[in-house]
Amino acid sequence: MPTPKGGYYIGKEKIPSTTQIIGRFKDSGGLIRWAYKQGLEGVPLYGDGSQSKLACDVGTCAHDRVESWIRGRKFDEDDYPDDILDKSEKAFEAFLRWTAQCNLKADKNKTEIFLVSHKHRFGGTPDAVNVEAKRRVFDWKNSNSVYSDYLLQLAAYGILWDENNPDDPVTGYDLVRFSKETGDFAHYSFEDLSMERKQFLLYREAYELDLKIRKRV
Repeated sequence: MPTPKGGYYIGKEKIPSTTQIIGRFKDSGGLIRWAYKQGLEGVPLYGDGSQSKLACDVGTCAHDRVESWIRGRKFDEDDYPDDILDKSEKAFEAFLRWTAQCNLKADKNKTEIFLVSHKHRFGGTPDAVNVEAKRRVFDWKNSNSVYSDYLLQLAAYGILWDENNPDDPVTGYDLVRFSKETGDFAHYSFEDLSMERKQFLLYREAYELDLKIRKRV
């Protein structure tokens, strides 16, 4: 997820991002299992740079194709190996068929915009915002499963959007997940994330307390 150079700020004060806040308290079980699998396969945890392109999986490539499509720019194929390009192209074609069916129209001017909450003092960058009559926030994920923190992140984007656009509030949320291995995608639609909004704000409060507690030890 892109962030402004140097992070998010209110004046001269640096504030945390949605991913920093959620990451402080998220379940790391999936990451631990991934690291264990990498170890069994003999893949270095940090690598030597030779695996950098391999780390760009099919889901990541499909994600980049979607971003290029939304922004109306040419997709740069030089960033990926041929096998990943072939699989991601099929995934992207399926994605385009889906957008045609649901009449998805993303606003180029509201794609990956940097937003800051002065009230709650955090920042975030939604992947896309729909331009239809009812405002919806979109997020693209590259993973083989859907996790609860994805919903918290969507809810946080809703908080950011509503504070910065009080006359044009969010009415729904959409998550598009691309499989890392195959590029297959699944769409999840949520009309109400009020519970997730509440939990994220509790995380925001806990994040601040955690910083203070860590300074004591």
